[in-house]
Amino acid sequence: MGVFPSIGRVGSCFDNADSEAFNGILKVEYGHRCAFVTRAEARIRIATWITDFYNARRLHSVCGFKGPIDYEHDYSASFSEGLAA
Repeated sequence: MGVFPSIGRVGSCFDNADSEAFNGILKVEYGHRCAFVTRAEARIRIATWITDFYNARRLHSVCGFKGPIDYEHDYSASFSEGLAA
């Protein structure tokens, strides 16, 4: 039936939280807004959304609502300032 058992402990809230959160964001922010003709088109367009927008520009709460690239630049700048001091 394509169902796989959980890889975490029973009752662990961390078991699938990250993947469920990502899947929810993907569906709300992209999937429900697009119509795909074929599965191949869906795979390509979703992969492009992930690499070009989600991983590069989308504001993430864990990064202080900065895009990942901006967060990395700020982090590396503060890290190098700490080394210079």
